Order: sequence, then structure tokens, then C-alpha cells
Amino acid sequence: MKTVSVKAVKREDFGKKAAKNVRREGLVPCVLCGNGESVNFSIDPREVKPLIYTPNSYIVEIDFDGKKELAVLREVQFHPVREQILHIDFFRIAAGKPVAIAIPVRLSGNAEGVKVGGKLVLSARKLIVSALVENLPDEIVVDVTSLGVGKTIFVGDLKFDNLKFVTPATTAVCAVRVTRASRGNDAAPAEAAK
Repeated sequence: MKTVSVKAVKREDFGKKAAKNVRREGLVPCVLCGNGESVNFSIDPREVKPLIYTPNSYIVEIDFDGKKELAVLREVQFHPVREQILHIDFFRIAAGKPVAIAIPVRLSGNAEGVKVGGKLVLSARKLIVSALVENLPDEIVVDVTSLGVGKTIFVGDLKFDNLKFVTPATTAVCAVRVTRASRGNDAAPAEAAK
């Protein structure tokens, strides 16, 4: 999995008033949790743009004046009117322990149902998986070649080595929907058989 490095400045004071002061300076207040401790710090909003405004998922390397910690992005809070980042939560990655992260889904192949006029629909753009950092993929590739009209691929149908899906097994990943064209193509062979 790809890593993005960000420079951070630790802050001793925390709370609502301290967060407002950090925002007034043009920075984003953040917190890093995990392993029984939390660290309050601030980041320049330009540093986190590659993390937030992308469909991809990354491991974040937070640099505290030379001391680096690995983390994953947990939550971003935005201002309701101005697209300003108000707060970011990170979760520390412990060595040898699995981490849960949302990974983007990419469909590959040409579905059988699409060839006869069906419409391929991606229902889940990201799936939450749990794995060791070294086993995390950049994306989950789902082969849809054998998917027929009216058929669906669920999370429970996916099998990947060293990956455990946190997203429920009954969640639909993608499906080929029935369209007028596919109904017409199904009726045509029946008419020809008569």
C-alpha cells in the first residue's frame, strides 16, 4: 500500500478553545490515537490534500520533528458551509497487529450480462478490510466476466489471501441490472425457437 508523509507539530493544549486558535493560525487540529495513548498535533491543510481529495487509501507517515509514526486516516470533519477541514482523526498502526482500512474497488473484465444489454452497476466503491500493513493492497480488483443479467457479486463471494473483510458479507459489491435492451434480447431467442 502507498504511503503519504506529512509534517506535524505537536501541541500541548487541547480542547475547543485551543482548536479554534490552531484554525486561526491556518492549521488543522488533529489527534493520533491507538496503543493506549493519544497525541494532539496540527498539520498544514495543504499537506493532507493528497489524502483527503482522492478515492485512494494510504498509510500516513506522520513526522513529529524527525520521529515518525505510521497511521491510517479515520475521520475528517468539514465545516458545513465552507469546505474547510475542521478536524482530522488518525489511528496509530502497531507493528504485527492488523489494521482496518477502507480500500477502493476496481471492476475488471467485460460482464456477460453487459454483452446482452444489461447495465453494470458498482454498489460499493470502497470495502473495509483488516490485514497487516504489508498485506494491504492498493485496490480490490473484482473480476466481473462471468456476471450475467440480474446477478450480483456480494462481499461474501470475494476471496483474497491475507485479507479479512470487515464490511458485512451480505453487502452487494456490483450487479448487472436488467434493462429494456436485455429483456428484448432474452425475448428474441424465445421467438426464434417457436
